[in-house]
Amino acid sequence: MGIKPSYIKSMGVALMEQHGKSFNNSFDDNKKVVSEITTIESKSIRNRVAGFITRKVNTHNRRR
Repeated sequence: MGIKPSYIKSMGVALMEQHGKSFNNSFDDNKKVVSEITTIESKSIRNRVAGFITRKVNTHNRRR
């Protein structure tokens, strides 16, 4: 998708620090968790944050 805006990255990192155990490598599961723990009304922003988190979880798991 390219370079992500800084607000997507900062929101994703903050959510992972606070609720890291809630996220896994499934985009659909992460999308539900993001919508439950935040007040993001925009569907596209929620999906972009969930996608960023999914990508970070997957790269972290690959490096282990």
